[in-house]
Amino acid sequence: MQMYLPEPIAKLIDGFMYLPGIGLKTAQRLAFFVLNMEEEKVMNLAKALVKVKRDLLHCSICCSVTDKDPCHICSDKNRDSSLLCVVHDTKDLVAMERTKEYNGLYHVLHGAISPIDGIGPSDLKITPLLNRLGDNEGIKELILATNANIEGEATAMYLCKLLKPFRLKITRIAHGLPVGGDLEYADEVTLTKALEGRREL
Repeated sequence: MQMYLPEPIAKLIDGFMYLPGIGLKTAQRLAFFVLNMEEEKVMNLAKALVKVKRDLLHCSICCSVTDKDPCHICSDKNRDSSLLCVVHDTKDLVAMERTKEYNGLYHVLHGAISPIDGIGPSDLKITPLLNRLGDNEGIKELILATNANIEGEATAMYLCKLLKPFRLKITRIAHGLPVGGDLEYADEVTLTKALEGRREL
């Protein structure tokens, strides 16, 4: 707490510093910005913060963050129920939806296997995924859309081995060069993935 500031604003600064990527200077800027906001806007912000903690839950089907159960995607009868895309978290689901190219269902793991961080398979939402597949919901293809890093690759490999008995088509999203990217700036892993994911023109 900043002893030279009034306690309410010092506590607000400390509160902002809980957020990722927010240091002392940014927290101070945010706190003083809030101080100068209209009271109604501050109250709306405070209510939104409280509602996020009180009103959100996890979908009983896909484990995504939602305000109703099941979520709007799992409830949508127009989705292709033969496709199931596995992602790390709800932010990844949102990114997939922004493409407007995927119309299947999702399963959110809530993390990735990372022994260095003490996160193992039992810490992820893998059991609900197995239960879903065991209930035979008509899923024909499972798309592993985990991140292209060590944790994401480890998670994809683990799931691939675990899901073999289900006799599903298991695919992995392609990784490689971003659109507009230059070869000279790409690292070896990115170039290797780009080569592996090449397709005929």
